[in-house]
Amino acid sequence: MKEKNQLYIGLMSGTSLDGVDAVLADLPSPHEVAIKGHVHLPMPAALRVELLALNASGKDELHRAALAANQLATLLYVPAVQQLLQQCQVTASDVQAIGAHGQTVRHQPQAHDGTGYTWQLNAPALLAEQTGISVVADFRSRDIAAGGQGAPLVPAFHADMFAQPGKTVVVLNLGGIANLTVLYADGHVLGFDCGPANILMDGWCEQQTGALFDEDGRWAESGQVISDLLDRMVQEPYFKQPAPKSTGRDLFNMAWLKRQLAGMKGLRPQDVQATLLRLTVSICVQAVHQYAPGAAEVVVCGGGALNACLMRQLQVYLAGASVKSSAEHGLPALQVEAAAFAWLARQCIEKVPANLPEVTGARGPRILGAVYPA
Repeated sequence: MKEKNQLYIGLMSGTSLDGVDAVLADLPSPHEVAIKGHVHLPMPAALRVELLALNASGKDELHRAALAANQLATLLYVPAVQQLLQQCQVTASDVQAIGAHGQTVRHQPQAHDGTGYTWQLNAPALLAEQTGISVVADFRSRDIAAGGQGAPLVPAFHADMFAQPGKTVVVLNLGGIANLTVLYADGHVLGFDCGPANILMDGWCEQQTGALFDEDGRWAESGQVISDLLDRMVQEPYFKQPAPKSTGRDLFNMAWLKRQLAGMKGLRPQDVQATLLRLTVSICVQAVHQYAPGAAEVVVCGGGALNACLMRQLQVYLAGASVKSSAEHGLPALQVEAAAFAWLARQCIEKVPANLPEVTGARGPRILGAVYPA
């Protein structure tokens, strides 16, 4: 009898709202991943504006959210899958499942009623219908139902991909939010959200220059850190909370930055950008020093790994460790999270728990995701 293949597609549209990354991954075992193809589709401008608006309460938001979810599927997810299949010369029937994370618009675990919620806009039934491939979605809510944060979920994948026996390794995912995973030498895993990575830098850059991001951190590098502003920002109570913890646009957004800037006059925009970059460096370095002081290596993924200024500063302030892009481990920085959701889809289909209770705070291991069959 022919053994079934282990091809999975992972789709990730993150907090930065820059677009969707799609990978086709061969996952013959939980500890093996081979990326067969990668597609990036930029976020359409009008959809990006609507998704940003849906991060806050507004008129007719349930109706608007439903339509935005449909657009996310039809304008981004379905075309990304189709391009990936064509690129890799495989058919829909060759793929076991798509792991579709969806677009987070609210993340409030343990809030309000004690359980809280997380909400990722998604249209998994539409995606399954239009691609002819089973879809796994809604990865976070089961962990929240079990008393956890529902995030971060990628540390389990990081452990399978980047752990080195007898060596403490840190994985730093710099998307919109900075997530830290510590893979201890003894096999123990810790993970949490440090705070903002690109989310504030991108927002300020767009507001001041019209560019969606600061390429290579060149604009930030042209400025000077404003010490008073940095001192004010690092007082944010979230940074002092112990793990497990997670965050997102609910807290770190342009309104948060506006409050930090209140009363400060005559600031040069490039100096604010330099300070925002240093804030990201500071919170990440502080987290590494607190939770992984003996780390030999820091593996960086996400869009921040492509910011040369950010990477240089991380290496300066983490002088005792080697700071490297995940690309040096065979997984390009922009493919790691999409690959993680292909892996999470596999775990769900195989009925294997995929959360790490020591990371999320859940009461125990849980199978994550809901399946929409082809």
